[in-house]
Amino acid sequence: MKIGIPKEIKTNENRVSLVPAGAEALVMAGHTVHVEQGAGLGSGFTDEQYVAVGAKILPTADAVWKDAEMIIKVKEPIAVEWPRMRKGQTIFTYFHFAADEALTKAHLDSGATCIAYETVELPSRELPLLTPMSEVAGRMAVQEGAKYLEKLYGGRGVLLGGVPGVPPGKVVILGGGVVGVNAAKMAAGMGAKVTIMDTSLPRLRYLSDVMPANVQMIFSNRQNILEQISTADLVVGGVLLPGAKAPKLIVREDLKLMQQGAVIVDVAIDQGGCVETIKATTHENPVYTVDGIIHYGVANMPGGVPRTSTLALTNATFPYAFKLANKGWKQALREDAALLKGLNVVAGKVTYQGVAEAFGMEYHEPQQFVK
Repeated sequence: MKIGIPKEIKTNENRVSLVPAGAEALVMAGHTVHVEQGAGLGSGFTDEQYVAVGAKILPTADAVWKDAEMIIKVKEPIAVEWPRMRKGQTIFTYFHFAADEALTKAHLDSGATCIAYETVELPSRELPLLTPMSEVAGRMAVQEGAKYLEKLYGGRGVLLGGVPGVPPGKVVILGGGVVGVNAAKMAAGMGAKVTIMDTSLPRLRYLSDVMPANVQMIFSNRQNILEQISTADLVVGGVLLPGAKAPKLIVREDLKLMQQGAVIVDVAIDQGGCVETIKATTHENPVYTVDGIIHYGVANMPGGVPRTSTLALTNATFPYAFKLANKGWKQALREDAALLKGLNVVAGKVTYQGVAEAFGMEYHEPQQFVK
């Protein structure tokens, strides 16, 4: 199979979808790997490292996309890349279709087969290809939130860990999943007072057993959310409905209850965000203020630490990419129920329920396309 690795071109996105070790494994299995010139540099991988393992370097994105039977990316193709997609081509990446109707329609029109990292789902309901980036984003959420709490950036001037004789800052985390747990670990390690909110009592009981003493668990409902954010220094949005738009747990009116200079980091921004006033931002311009509350909505947070993120991501994605290359997408999905759940768009049809519901489109069972 001819496999293309284009350079990521989303603003300040420095990750790459395949490391040289992965390229070597594909080449040894008999596949051709075309890497766009400079694609790995942001993550510390040179063109020479790819060439050394048998990959071929092509000078432009057009050249990479032109002959590739499968494109492996990190982020969804953006508008300038849409004309490069074609019927029958397999694209394997993060898409987050439910948050962007134009993106969805472009891929439907292309006729490409779109397999989304974020909806590959194991029988345990774990999302193995979302997990590593959720781990990174959860940890970064506290790191970035702590920075923007500094007065220099308009924050409250609060040190999350406090000091002896001065109470620590308060971090409220919406969602007790992978993002929430990793955010809580970071915040608790800094010495902050941490509250995790979730609607699952079994999950809250589990977290109560494993989290340190400075982390408390509170059931998530409207009243409790308002009560907790009113005294929060940092709010982390970590809510996820796989493949669907995130619910709006904080609306604009609620910002009036919060302390001036508090910070909201909405990790759910890829799925539309769980805060009504959030909008996607970039690493270049990461924050803006609404009603005195600092909003951080970077849609590719892990791109800020590309070396760590690339290694963590490709550790998880490569076994699936290898299977797609060796067996072709139909056989690979037919034999792997988890990977089948990653099929979002094929032959101009929507094959993921959450995406269809987001835009009132017709849903088609994915099984019918892999027979």
